[in-house]
Amino acid sequence: MNWKQKLGSRKFWSLLAALAVAVLAAFGAGEADTVKITGIIAAVGACVVYMLAEAVVDKNRNDSDTDN
Repeated sequence: MNWKQKLGSRKFWSLLAALAVAVLAAFGAGEADTVKITGIIAAVGACVVYMLAEAVVDKNRNDSDTDN
């Protein structure tokens, strides 16, 4: 499994948020807690996707600089 690709997927982070909501609902967590936890998951996911995208851009820039 390509974890770099998986962690860069918005679908993956949406899945984790949905799973967290389901688990929290099953254990009777309040709405406020559920919103906070899914917000944290969404924020972390956005940061990871951004960092991986920037890494790809930097790699491509370095590869093009090396070719010149």
